Amino acid sequence: MAISQLRIARPVTELAARSHLYQAGLGLEELGGFTDHQGFSGVMLGYPGAAWHLEFTHCPAHPVSPAATAEDLLVLYLPDEAEWAARCRAMAQAGFRQTAAFNPYWDNAGRTFLDPDGYRTVLQRQRCPVT
Repeated sequence: MAISQLRIARPVTELAARSHLYQAGLGLEELGGFTDHQGFSGVMLGYPGAAWHLEFTHCPAHPVSPAATAEDLLVLYLPDEAEWAARCRAMAQAGFRQTAAFNPYWDNAGRTFLDPDGYRTVLQRQRCPVT
């Protein structure tokens, strides 16, 4: 079985605000979106040509409260020290809040950032150990 694309979908409380936050913090681009599709609106963010992207959704008629746990992580590997440091600064400037990782492993070579809906993003300053 070959999977050609990965989408990570998350409900959010404020669609436009989260879209802006992740674009500014991670440098993602808007790849697509939809408005009032059977009551749901959404936006897809990612890096053009990458095999993955994020989808944020919101349904005003049936709002889903985000329920992320401390171990629900989006982990991005940035082995280049300068690129990692610049992205960490961008995350803080965009409005993410740096927090201690629940699992201390992630603090060894990375930083964990929390968005207003409770979703955690880890910027790891190393190569991914799985290739």
